[in-house]
Amino acid sequence: MRTRVSDQVAGTGRHRSRPFRIGAWLLVALAGGAQAVSLAWPFAFGLARGTPLWWLQLLSLGVLAWQLDRCRAGSQWRRAAALGWLFASIWLAGTFWWLFISMHTYGGMPAILAALAVAALAAALALYYGAACAAFVALVPVSTALSATVFASVWLLAELARGVWFTGFPWGAGGYAQVDALAVFASVVGVYGVGWIAAWLAYLVAGWQRQPFVAHKWSLVLLVIPFALLIALARQTWSTAAGRLSVTLLQGNIPQEEKFQPGSGIELALRWYGEWLQAAHTALVVAPETAIPLLAQQLPDGYWAGLQQRFARPGPSGPQAALIGIPLGDPQHGYTNSAVGLAPGRVTPYRYDKHHLVPFGEFIPPMFRWFTGMMNIPLGDFKRGAVGQPSFSVDGQRLAPNICYEDLFGEELGVRFLDAAQAPTIFVNMSNIAWFGNTVAIDQHLEISRMRALEFERPVIRATNTGATAIIDWRGHVTRALPRYTRGLLVGEVQGRDGITPYAWWVSRFGLWPLWGLALLVVAVALRQRRRTGLASEGP
Repeated sequence: MRTRVSDQVAGTGRHRSRPFRIGAWLLVALAGGAQAVSLAWPFAFGLARGTPLWWLQLLSLGVLAWQLDRCRAGSQWRRAAALGWLFASIWLAGTFWWLFISMHTYGGMPAILAALAVAALAAALALYYGAACAAFVALVPVSTALSATVFASVWLLAELARGVWFTGFPWGAGGYAQVDALAVFASVVGVYGVGWIAAWLAYLVAGWQRQPFVAHKWSLVLLVIPFALLIALARQTWSTAAGRLSVTLLQGNIPQEEKFQPGSGIELALRWYGEWLQAAHTALVVAPETAIPLLAQQLPDGYWAGLQQRFARPGPSGPQAALIGIPLGDPQHGYTNSAVGLAPGRVTPYRYDKHHLVPFGEFIPPMFRWFTGMMNIPLGDFKRGAVGQPSFSVDGQRLAPNICYEDLFGEELGVRFLDAAQAPTIFVNMSNIAWFGNTVAIDQHLEISRMRALEFERPVIRATNTGATAIIDWRGHVTRALPRYTRGLLVGEVQGRDGITPYAWWVSRFGLWPLWGLALLVVAVALRQRRRTGLASEGP
C-alpha cells in the first residue's frame, strides 16, 4: 500500500501517470520547437529576423535535460529515448523545413510527399539523439558529480554522428545558436565543442533548483581547471593581419525557376554576370555558385575567351582576378561543381572542385533514383574534388573557396591549415540557396559562415545568388551585406589573416577524433561507475 501511494505522488502510478506523461510530451515538443527557433529567429516581428538566441537554446535543451532526470527513477531509458527522439524530430524539422520548397516548389514533387520526406529525414536523424538520451538514463541512474558531463558527452556523440555518418548533415547543430555567446571558445574547441559546453550548462541550469548544491560541486571542481584554461586560451588572439584586399561580390538574384532555362534565366545570368565581371575595378571579383549556368563548351562563341582575356591583363587600377562559379566536365570524364580563378600571369586558370556534395542534389545515393525521379530538378552525379585543394593566390592573399554548404564542415576546411605557410588567409563561400526561397535558410547559412570565421580567425566573404552576400571579419562580425533577394554588387575591403588557432591545429591533424575520443572516455568512466554501483548494491 505504501508503494502504491508513493507511486501516485511521484506521478508514476496508474491514476496520476497519464496527465504527467501528456504534459511531459507537450513540454518536450515545445522545447524542440524552441531549439529550432534559437538558431535564427524566423519571424518578421519582435527581434531582427535571423537573430540567434543563445539563451533560448540553453533553456530548451535544459527542459529536455529536466525531463530526462525524471526518467531516471526506475531507469526509464525507453521513455528517455522517446522523449529525446521527439525533441530532436521537431527541432530538426523546424530547422530545415525549407527543404520542402526545393522539392515541391522547384522540384514539382507533390506537397504531401515533400512534407513526408522532410519529416522522414528529421525523424531518422533524431534517432541519434534518442539513443543518446537512452544512454544517459541507463548510464546515470541517480544524480552524480558526472551527470552534467555525461549528458553533454552523449549529446556530443549524437551531434558528431549526425554530422559525419552517411556523408553527414550537421545543419542546425546547437553550437550555431551560440555564435554571439559561447562561440568565444570556437577558436579552441570548434562548433561541436561549443555545443558540448552549451549542453553541460543547460543540464546544470536545469538541475540547479531541484538538487542541492552538493550534487554538482564535484562536477564543478573537476571542471574548474580545464575551464579556466579554456577561458585563458579563448582570450588569446592567434592570428595576425596579413594585408587588405578590395573585393566586389556579385549577387545576380536570378529566379531559381528560370536559372537553368534557355531563353530566360540562362541569358539573364550570362548578360548580367558577364557585364559586371568585365566592369569590376577591385582586385578581386567573385561570382556565386553556378553563376555561369552552362558548361564552358556550351557558352556562346567568344564568351569564355573574352573573360579570360579580360583578367589576363591588369585593369586600370592594377592586377585583377576573378573567381567564378561554373560547372565543368564532359560525358567522358564526368562533371564537377566548380569555381574557376582567372588572374594575370596564370598559364592555366585556377580550379576548385566541390568536395562535399549534396545528397540527392549533386549525387544520388544507391537505390534512391526512384525518389529523385519524382522531381523536375537538373540533378546529376557529380565527381568529388579532393579535400584540402590549393588556395587561389591574389594580391598576396591565399583564397580558399568553398561551394554551397561545404562551409558547414569545418573539419574539412581545416585540412588546409596543416601547413601554416600555405594556410588560407581568406575564406570565400560561393552559394546558390535560392532553392530554399526567401526563408531562414539564408540566415542560418550566414551563422555557419560566422562560426567558421571564429574557429579559424579568418575573414569570410560570401557571394551568393539571392543572399546572404556579405563580408565577415575574422571575429565573426558581418561588416557589410547586401539585402537579400536584390540584384547588386557588394564592394568593400577585407583584411586577410595569418596564424593558426588551436582548433585549426588539432582539426587539421586529427579531424574530429579528439572529440569522439573524449566523449567516449566520459561514457566509459560512467559505465565503469555504473557497474561498480550495481555490484555494491548487490552486496557480498
